[in-house]
Amino acid sequence: MTLPRALNLATSPLLRRAGGLAAVSLTLALALVAYLFGAADHFFSRLSGAFFVLFWLLAVTFLGVVPFVNWAALHWFGKAWAEPSPEPARRNSRSAPAVVSSPTRKPGRPAARLDSSSKRP
Repeated sequence: MTLPRALNLATSPLLRRAGGLAAVSLTLALALVAYLFGAADHFFSRLSGAFFVLFWLLAVTFLGVVPFVNWAALHWFGKAWAEPSPEPARRNSRSAPAVVSSPTRKPGRPAARLDSSSKRP
């Protein structure tokens, strides 16, 4: 069973991402224009200009630059570079006791000072 062409295009991952970017761009443009200029004269022309600029910047960034950097890192530097580094080995619990720090600092005791000039028997 085949989907109609319009429904097939709507389920395309690229068009879904572009639609999400368009929704975010429209929301940001609406907030920006309403905050800066209000709903006064030339509201829709300012809204359309702000939408176009924001959509263009977001689309180039998230549909062009980020996928290219991921592709370049994978193909130019190799899979070993793109994979996360292994976690450092855990220390044995017997080798160093865990130090528990309290959230409040307790006042310390003054240390007993020994006079170095006096001789101990």
